Amino acid sequence: MATLSSKAGTKGVPREQRRQQILAAATEEFGTRGYAGASLAAIAARVGVTKTLLHQYFGTKEDLYVSCLTPVGDRILGAVAEAMGADGGTGAAPHTPLRVLRAIFTALEGQREAWFVLYDPSLPVDGEAARRAADYRTPIDRLAADGTAAVLRAAGSTDPLDADALMYVWRDLVSTLVRWWVKHPEQSPEAMTRRCARLFEAAAALTPGSSAVHAGLSGNP
Repeated sequence: MATLSSKAGTKGVPREQRRQQILAAATEEFGTRGYAGASLAAIAARVGVTKTLLHQYFGTKEDLYVSCLTPVGDRILGAVAEAMGADGGTGAAPHTPLRVLRAIFTALEGQREAWFVLYDPSLPVDGEAARRAADYRTPIDRLAADGTAAVLRAAGSTDPLDADALMYVWRDLVSTLVRWWVKHPEQSPEAMTRRCARLFEAAAALTPGSSAVHAGLSGNP
């Protein structure tokens, strides 16, 4: 990958500052349009630089994607692991799902589209970008599986297929909530967490015999 020898970017912007500007613009572009729909030209236009400069800083489109993915993946995985770890890794406390959501919302605040950099279905299947994304998704999914299994145990179910199905539901639920959140920038992480608590309570109230599930999904974060 080619790099610039100067410590400054174009028009007198320090190199590291320009690098961070590019990463922020690229994260928004990838998160909004997906890897397949994003273009280096659009990212360069967001920053006000040329495609040539992007190549000089980051190399290929895939190299730039991975540079965006790494801090995003580190942040989200760390947030989920910390939220789950507060229960000794069991995910069994009644308020764990809400605490995990609050951790995710907090980690994404200021760059909400970043969730869709990590969970991007348009990544080339055999590419480095997909492999690096899987390095983050796999442990996050493992933590989600532990948490959903704990919720089901609280509801009296030990069926592994129930746990697997609920893990998929949970992952899609988080993506749906983040997508809604992107469209409502006035909603803080704390407000979103309170909203999720209300939604969980309403959903549980609609389910016959749902007291155990309700106990597993709601509570004060």
